[in-house]
Amino acid sequence: MSSSSSSPPSTPLPLEGKVAIVTGGSRGLGADMALALAKAGAKVVIIYASQSSTTTAAAIVKEINSLPHNLTQTNTTTDIDSTPSALAIQADLRNPACFPEIVTKSLSLSPTSQLNIIVNNAAVQIGLPISEITENDFSDTYTLNILAPMLLLKAALPYLAPRSRIINMSSVGARSGFSGLSLYCSSKAALEGLTRSWAAELGGNGTTVNAIACGPIQTDMLDSIPERIKGRQKEDTPVEQRFGTKDEVSEVVVWLAGEGSRWVSGQTLNVSGGWTMY
Repeated sequence: MSSSSSSPPSTPLPLEGKVAIVTGGSRGLGADMALALAKAGAKVVIIYASQSSTTTAAAIVKEINSLPHNLTQTNTTTDIDSTPSALAIQADLRNPACFPEIVTKSLSLSPTSQLNIIVNNAAVQIGLPISEITENDFSDTYTLNILAPMLLLKAALPYLAPRSRIINMSSVGARSGFSGLSLYCSSKAALEGLTRSWAAELGGNGTTVNAIACGPIQTDMLDSIPERIKGRQKEDTPVEQRFGTKDEVSEVVVWLAGEGSRWVSGQTLNVSGGWTMY
């Protein structure tokens, strides 16, 4: 009897063969989502805005390319897949000219020249009372939070594979509303409106479009929320009276990106520990 034994077959990764674009993916929640999608098997494109984020974006790309299933470069459908597993693209999403370039570079990760997952996470949060809001504040907020997701989807449409997944990152503020955050909250409400319309328009080939309404999550953005609001939110959160963690959101993103969510579309999933319920 031979002393050698064959290794058991590896468990298929749920997002193997998929290409995902994550905007605002170099830090915070975006970075965690990018890594979670990669661990599920997706090739991931990280979009970031600031030159100061170049180092962190490169570190995430390195981490993704170093995941065990990426180091082996083996694929269940092909013998060898030498395509990189991640790349980072610096882009100003307020500039409409950037989107065709983002799509073109992203397609370099796909042997089939198709895209499968878009996570619209990049956003700006300006906390000002109505009396201090300027036209530039309004334009900056809505250009990044609303126009950019639409232009990215428009540029990607010719390359979106059937049964693709569009995931828009919203906020509980879209329906609750917070004093001093009218621009942010209203832009997230608009994003949820786009989510429903896109779901109605794109569902014919199995593509789904959903939003995630996050409650307070332990990220840098939480620092800009007034303490009185944060304290009240924590006290009113039924699940353990605490803020959420990044992985608790990322796991929902991975689920929405996979086949298990194929019959869910046009929905806003409230991921807030029950702080708001709808």
